[in-house]
This record gives sequence, structure tokens and C-alpha cells, in this order.
Amino acid sequence: MSFLEAIILAIIEGLTEFLPVSSTGHMIIASTFMNIASDDFTKLFTVAIQFGAILSVVVVYFKKFFQSINFYVKLFVAFIPTGIIGLLLKSKVDELLENIWVVATSLLLGGIVLLFVDKWFAQNEEEGDEEVSYKTGFIIGAIQSIAMIPGVSRSAATIIGGLSQKLTRKAAAEFSFFLAVPTMFAATVKSVWDEKELLMESTNNEFWLLLVGNLVAFVVAYAAIQSFISFLNKHGFKFFGYYRISLGLILLILLLAKVNLTMVG
Repeated sequence: MSFLEAIILAIIEGLTEFLPVSSTGHMIIASTFMNIASDDFTKLFTVAIQFGAILSVVVVYFKKFFQSINFYVKLFVAFIPTGIIGLLLKSKVDELLENIWVVATSLLLGGIVLLFVDKWFAQNEEEGDEEVSYKTGFIIGAIQSIAMIPGVSRSAATIIGGLSQKLTRKAAAEFSFFLAVPTMFAATVKSVWDEKELLMESTNNEFWLLLVGNLVAFVVAYAAIQSFISFLNKHGFKFFGYYRISLGLILLILLLAKVNLTMVG
């Protein structure tokens, strides 16, 4: 992996992690185009740089993370379903991470759902809740588990999950940000631990790639978080729906036409 490839992947991670478009799907697409998707270090890199994105949430919502112990209890309750399912199905999920057919299909179907989300939950903006209960948190966490399928989008799943429990857009989006911290941290630690031998054998250049990747992911994610809720309140989910549908269709057409999706080879 070159520094340019690392920066491209880090920008994609930071930009898409908290948007309902699937960061994992975009990383798989980008690494496939750059012909590095099957490289072991690439797989480690794409998970490890999530730490930079996690840190951006803590910085943006610094006061919230030091407000009360109840905040952490709710996050723990919401994390339980994903944590358990993630441990049980990790090997199955890993098998899907190089399957761009799964990504394309998930992007398309998820995009269609997003076209109707604003209409389905329009009443939430007037009568919705701003606070997340333990029950709501657990349900959102269970729905988040669906996002283990590449292309589904953890952000989309958790935000829609929150809306289904009568949260406002803002409350659903912010809880999605908060829940990303334990979820992504656990995934990062698990992947780094599983690949500890690869990490120990990494060259100085690869350590610099990880450092730069996390820094870029942090900066881009910080900017994305700051602007996302404002955009969501003004424009809703349709833009993201049309984007996902377009990207999914393009990928499916290329795959059906048996076009080589790598830039080389």
C-alpha cells in the first residue's frame, strides 16, 4: 500500500463512517479498484483507522462523554447485541468483506429504503423523543447488527432503528455517533488482536501508513459529523438514497458485464 492509497482510504473512512452510505462498502470498492483488497495489511489498515474516526466523535461531543455514568450504561446496553453477534459470526462476516456483489446489492436495497424513510417517520420531528431509553438503546443495537453485512451501513441501520423507536432525526443521528464508539473500538481491538503477528511484523513504513491514516480519518470524520445533522434536518435521507442506488446499479452493471474493477491487471 502506498501513502496515496492510504490517504484515499482514510478520506473515504472519515467521510462515510457516519453517513448512511456504508463506509465498509466504500472501502471495499476503493481497495478493489486499487487492486489491494486481498492484501492482509489493507484489511488491517481499513479497520485500524477507525480509531481516528472514533476519536472525532469524542472530541465533537466531549461534554456528553463526561456528563454521567448513565450515558455509558445506555451505550453498553445498546452494544450488547452487536458484541455477541459479532463474536459468533465474525468468520462469516470476514468472508463477505471481499465480495463486491454483496456490497453492490446492499447499497441498492438500502438506498431504496432511504427514499421512504422521511415519509415513514415524518411525525417524529413533531412528536419524537430526544432521550434514548434502555429499551430503545437495546433495540437500536440489535438493528445495528444487520450492518455486519458489507454495504448495509452501520449509520443507516442505527439511525433508522432510532427513528423506528420514535426518536427525532437529531437524537437518532447523535446516538448513532455515540454507539459507533464502543462498536468500532471493539471491532478495531478484535481485528488488531487477531492480526497481532502481522502488526508486529509491520515495517516502519506500514506504521507510518497507520499513523497518517488515523490522522486523516480523524480530520475528515470531524468535519463530516459537524455538517451531517444540519444537512439531515434540511434535506432528509433522499439524497443518500439516490446516491446509494446510483452507485449500487453502476457496480451491478459493471459486474454483470464482467468488467475488471481493478485499476491494474
